Amino acid sequence: MNPQREWFENDYYATLGVSKTASDKEIKKAYRKLASELHPDKNPGNTVAEEKFKNVSAAYDVLGDEEKRTEYDEVRSLGPVGRAGGSPGGPGGFSFNVDDMGGAGGLGDLLGNMFGGGGGRRGGSAAGVGPRRGADIEAQLTVDFEDAVRGLETSLHLTADAACTTCSGSGARPGTSPTVCQNCGGRGVTDDNQGFFAMTAPCQVCQGTGTRIEYPCDTCRGTGIERRPREVKTRIPAGVKDGQTIRLSGRGAPGRNGGPAGDLLVQLRVMPHARFGRKGDDLTVTMPVSFADAALGADIDVPALDGGTVKLRIKPGTQPGSRHRVKDKGVSRTTSKGTVTGSLIVTVDVVVPTELNDAQRAAVEAFAAASTVGGEQESS
Repeated sequence: MNPQREWFENDYYATLGVSKTASDKEIKKAYRKLASELHPDKNPGNTVAEEKFKNVSAAYDVLGDEEKRTEYDEVRSLGPVGRAGGSPGGPGGFSFNVDDMGGAGGLGDLLGNMFGGGGGRRGGSAAGVGPRRGADIEAQLTVDFEDAVRGLETSLHLTADAACTTCSGSGARPGTSPTVCQNCGGRGVTDDNQGFFAMTAPCQVCQGTGTRIEYPCDTCRGTGIERRPREVKTRIPAGVKDGQTIRLSGRGAPGRNGGPAGDLLVQLRVMPHARFGRKGDDLTVTMPVSFADAALGADIDVPALDGGTVKLRIKPGTQPGSRHRVKDKGVSRTTSKGTVTGSLIVTVDVVVPTELNDAQRAAVEAFAAASTVGGEQESS
């Protein structure tokens, strides 16, 4: 038997019980184990074990040699093995699919040019072009700061590809239906016998779909797809961030030949808030505090995003720009590990009065004098 044909008909990786990506060390280990178990000396008179031993030895003879293994893999990658006496290539021939032999510049191009199959991939397979997934659609959505934190239900209005409303996506004029392609018999592929080889390529009449549309829809001209305004209702989850992209599965362009629709990728733009900021899952706010409260300490009311307030105790001697954390008052969002809630970070802004009445001025002057005296006493 021709060595290359023998390689087509025998999966040496399966014979040794290893994967196609197995390392040289793994192949050698598997061979030694099987050879030890099946060796004729250990199985005298056992013809089954003897045959298996020969197969294991033949497999290792190829896979154990780097050059032979590379050639073996290339030959096997040509496609499914033809069946002797019944293949499209005639008795003992082999059937190949040009489009399954690699991309541009690969073996598919070489054999395609040699046997008339054409070069490069044309989107087909042994079963024709088949179902094709629709394209993804990108859109932008602007949301308010508070909506981004809390989540919302909204609608996106966009103009994009959608199933034709006239023919319901069939591509055929209403009252008619697509018919089976007579050139390929609905297979979507045609065979080109080339002696020992039989090349398979997408049908050029139906473009690999397996069907023909004799009376195309006037709206979509037979494509089953039209570009029109669409409204997509969706829910934006709580805790989304500015610049984040949300994937809406199946809301993109419709598929072809019965394939699934693509996805809608919505990029969010979050509008800034007049008072609050955000850093990760934390909300930030700047709180003005009087000089007296900062010096003496106080309980102050800090505004919350929901319109209420939260109590914050600042210690005596609180400095301008100091930050204080109020737990569980930030952004809440759902993760794979449960709900995560950030904090409210309050930055103190000590307010210095621009005008003082007589009593206030006297008090400040007294404070300054006391501070000076205290400083002289400490240094003496």
